[in-house]
Order: sequence, then structure tokens, then C-alpha cells
Amino acid sequence: MIKKITDKDKEDWENFLNNKKKNLNKNPIKKKDINSPDKNKQDWENFLNNKEKIRNKDFIHKKNIRYEKINKIDLHGYTIEEANKAIEQFIQKCFEENVTKIIVITGKGLRSKNVENPYLSKDLSILKYSVPEFIEKNKSLTQFIIETTDAKIEDGGSGAFYIYLKNKNKFKE
Repeated sequence: MIKKITDKDKEDWENFLNNKKKNLNKNPIKKKDINSPDKNKQDWENFLNNKEKIRNKDFIHKKNIRYEKINKIDLHGYTIEEANKAIEQFIQKCFEENVTKIIVITGKGLRSKNVENPYLSKDLSILKYSVPEFIEKNKSLTQFIIETTDAKIEDGGSGAFYIYLKNKNKFKE
């Protein structure tokens, strides 16, 4: 079935085309004058010709920034007493050296021989649990510490933890 275009449709189409032509003539597209240079181009040329150096904001030295200094201690194979003594000395030494973060590797306790001893608590005899508890209860150490958190997987995961230390220069007892 083929539809024929009516006279009304033809008339509407002609009106549309005439209106389109009128609108195009009313709002002609402004062409850039070839004689006047583009403002952006002129700004860019001025920038390139300027001999002043622009300071790099990425390399401004800021006095208030405390750059991260990390130390690591591995307590594998230590007894509880040895580990507690070592960690106490290590935290004090790191604080004096203005270290910001300590990575303490305790291990997961999977090969601990204390599991076989029925007179020892499994959780408290494994360094993974006993060292953080020792640090938490030791008042002389907690004054240097901001917080302790679990380690990321690349630093030992559940077999390690972080200790963030206070700034020695701003420390007040």
C-alpha cells in the first residue's frame, strides 16, 4: 500500500523549509575574523615567550610533613620472654631514631611447640597474641605509640602488625 502525499503535507513541508531558511538568515554563524588572532592562541604564545620560571608546586619543601621512616623486626623463633624484651628495646630505639612505623613480624603460630603443652594457654603462648598484649599493658611503651593495627598482606598479613610511633620532637611526657 503506497500512501500519496496530500496537498496539506506539501504545504507544511514548504512552510518548514521557508522557516528554516529565515532562521538561518536571522542567526548567521559568526565567522572568525582572519585579521584578529584567537585570544587563546595569543595567550599561549605569550606564555611560551615569557622567560619567568614557574615554580613547581609538587616540589615545595614543607616543614610540617613527617616523612615515613619504617623499621622492621622479625620475632620468629623467640620465646615469649625474649620477644617481649626485644620488642621493648626495639620500640624505644625506633622512637629515639624518629621512626614513624614499625612492622612487627610474629608469625601465625602454626608451628608453635606450645600447642602440645596442656599447661599453657594456646592463644597466650603464641607471639601473635602475647606481644601485642605485652605492648598494650606496658605503660612505658604506650606513651610512644599512636596506634597498633593489623598488617597488610604484603607485610605479613595475620602474622604481623604495625606500630605507629609518635614524633619524638613533639613528644611531651
